[in-house]
Amino acid sequence: MKRGIFAVIVLLACAVFLKIESAQADGALFIERPGWGTPWITSGRQVYYDSQQGIEGLPVKYHRVKVKIDNGVAITSVDQVFKNEYDVDVEGVYIFPLPEDAAITDFSVYVDGKKISGEILDKEAARRTYEDMVRKMKDPALLEYVGRNMFRARVSGIPKHGEKRIELSYQQIINYDQGMYTYIYPLDTERFSPKPLEEVVVSTAITSALPIKSVYSPSHKVDTVIKEKEAVSTYEERNVTPNKNFILHYSVSEKDIGMNVLCYRRNNEEGYFMMLVSPGQLEGRTIDKDIVFVLDTSGSMNGEKIAQAKDALKFCINNLHKGDRFNIISFATSISNYNNGLLKASSDNTQQASEFIDHFQATGGTNINEAILAALKIFDDLRRPRMIVFLTDGEATEGVTEIKEIIKNVSSANTRGVRVFVFGVGKEVNTHLLDKMSEVNRGASEYILPQENIEAKISSFYRKVSEPVISDITIDFGGISTIEVYPQTLPDIFKGSQLILLGRYKNSGAATITLSGYVNEKKKTFTYSSNFPKYEDKNDFIPRLWAMRKIGYLMSEIRFTKENKKMIEEVEKISKDYGVITPYTSFFIPEQDAVFANNASFGAAYSSKGGTVWGVSESLSLGLGGMYNGAYESRDSYSRGLDKGMAIDHAIHVAKLKGSEQALGFGADTVRHIGSKTFHLREDGYWVDAEFKEGTKFKEIKYLSSDYLALLKNKPLLDPLLGRYLALGKNMILVLGGQAYKISE
Repeated sequence: MKRGIFAVIVLLACAVFLKIESAQADGALFIERPGWGTPWITSGRQVYYDSQQGIEGLPVKYHRVKVKIDNGVAITSVDQVFKNEYDVDVEGVYIFPLPEDAAITDFSVYVDGKKISGEILDKEAARRTYEDMVRKMKDPALLEYVGRNMFRARVSGIPKHGEKRIELSYQQIINYDQGMYTYIYPLDTERFSPKPLEEVVVSTAITSALPIKSVYSPSHKVDTVIKEKEAVSTYEERNVTPNKNFILHYSVSEKDIGMNVLCYRRNNEEGYFMMLVSPGQLEGRTIDKDIVFVLDTSGSMNGEKIAQAKDALKFCINNLHKGDRFNIISFATSISNYNNGLLKASSDNTQQASEFIDHFQATGGTNINEAILAALKIFDDLRRPRMIVFLTDGEATEGVTEIKEIIKNVSSANTRGVRVFVFGVGKEVNTHLLDKMSEVNRGASEYILPQENIEAKISSFYRKVSEPVISDITIDFGGISTIEVYPQTLPDIFKGSQLILLGRYKNSGAATITLSGYVNEKKKTFTYSSNFPKYEDKNDFIPRLWAMRKIGYLMSEIRFTKENKKMIEEVEKISKDYGVITPYTSFFIPEQDAVFANNASFGAAYSSKGGTVWGVSESLSLGLGGMYNGAYESRDSYSRGLDKGMAIDHAIHVAKLKGSEQALGFGADTVRHIGSKTFHLREDGYWVDAEFKEGTKFKEIKYLSSDYLALLKNKPLLDPLLGRYLALGKNMILVLGGQAYKISE
């Protein structure tokens, strides 16, 4: 590689800096890109090399991160393998933007079994070269990198079609605030990899002097096991291009029920908050419950369905606790009770109940109304968790069949606060009825698709709700005025689970929060001190997570009220303001990004002005899997689509929105979330800040002009994420401190 070009790469290394507060950062390996020019003959074909073709990052084979956190001190170990897919040997520069408070403890580049030493680049030196670097590279992506200390190492001899492994470890003290620790690892820097990563793993092992109550990631789906003062959490994914930072919160507390509040608030706006309430993995604190199982044995359940349902019901019966009470109801055209009242979960009673289940046969119609009313009559006045687990595979065909009348009857009869959990089996169930019945009665609904195993699905659910810790919860926020809090009705908390509450707040200041509930038929009260700040720029994931939940509740009401116009308009507004895709929203995708349409979750709607407008599946935008395979050009066509057999998919998705725990974003390149801002790609190629209102006057600035560089230099004091905003592209409309800027190439 020519020395001059390598010097440019070093300038890049000097310039790069990840603009994330208190965040660790992963590394990238940059090389000069072999391009078209002087021919090289290798592997029997011509490969061209031209020093003017620029710089790129090498593809990443795997990216594995192991984190050990001991009482707030984190040691992060990064293991990456980069791939050289060219037909020529290359060399490059490995760069790693260091957190301000981090200390490198180990670094290894494996070259024929030997280690290459690294060096730290001075922050001021990086700043001096920054503007010159931006002018030379003319690449907006560089704009989010400037300033900080940097670890750098030259990596030579990366063989053609070979690999290069790099390991690095560093130590730092992570952020702690009011019982909550926060660890950040910015995986989004892996977008420099030109191809998806074959494997990404972030595993975290936590030890604490105080009991660990909750472990929560707002960014990624993690598997977590808590054992009092130790916890292990793992995120793993394959064939993925990470585009958001990995964030992990964990709370510690001596109290039986732990509670923490995270807030986000910008100037002159109502704030957002997220509350986590968790008992952790408390031993010996499970409270007794009453539960009635209601099973549909109508003719449509015949065959494999009834066999699996019977096995699932036996699993639940055999896993009752000694202090629990239960009963069983089977229903078709008529109702059959196992017993007139609640039975203790003794070995004799559960054995006899299993024999009762063996005699179930599928025949007759479906009398949902009478079955639920019969179950509600069984409960008495003891103040303990009360549940109905209801399973059906069809619509109401006997007795009362109108949805609103059934809901009214059940609500009137449920005078003891019984939770109703429903399972819909197959594609013929009435999702409107089941969803509304579970929502009104403080439960949840789940759907078992034809290819899914009934026994496995119900067994998994039952493990989650079999051990309640506290029931009939109420929360008082003291002097803080809260609005639009989700979930709207508080559920019971079960062992090993946590309640995540999202809402907005008006005033600010210190608050004493009171949580009340029943534990073993006795009311208990817990108090916590918290603070709702007037300004807080951390936790910028909270607004989008709140928006996802609000949209879920609105869409639930829209389904039940047959498309209320005002609600639809509200969904559309929230969708555009927060970048959450819904069936009522479409976004422009430029032709070069139309490859995204190959995803099963996309479907072409119509073409428009050199690009394509796509009706985008909600599931893709929220990372929930490909549940919709079609697109809708209008609200009416969307509604017709639901009438043609997509109601189950829609019901599943709305439920996930209402219970969202990860602030996930749109998967294609038309919507971007940076901090609290949402940007949309307009048909004319401009990225437009969602805060910008049409008709607002703006200041015009030319890309890379002196005014542009002055803006970049001065405005970070107003908004430290400015570099990341400008990294979106050369054409954009941006709002900073109430002033709008139009930046054009």
